[in-house]
Amino acid sequence: MDWKILTSTFAAVFVAELGDKTQLATLSMSAGTTSKWSVFAGSAVALCATSALAVLAGGLVSRIISPVWLRRIAGGVFIALGALFLLTRAD
Repeated sequence: MDWKILTSTFAAVFVAELGDKTQLATLSMSAGTTSKWSVFAGSAVALCATSALAVLAGGLVSRIISPVWLRRIAGGVFIALGALFLLTRAD
């Protein structure tokens, strides 16, 4: 097990998920039920499933596109989305 990759992945996903729509949806679902553990289990399994899809897709895509270019493309997409959100007015 590569602990450095595990730790950096955990930190990146943890920070990215704080306050996002998934966490807010889980908060809302938990507030509306007495079965908190069911909400926790459902959200945990869903996050694991989407992470598994991302890992599998990353493995497949990295066979075609260099990991360096994947990071560059992802960075460009994040910058473009950030600029779009900053420049778009919420009327």
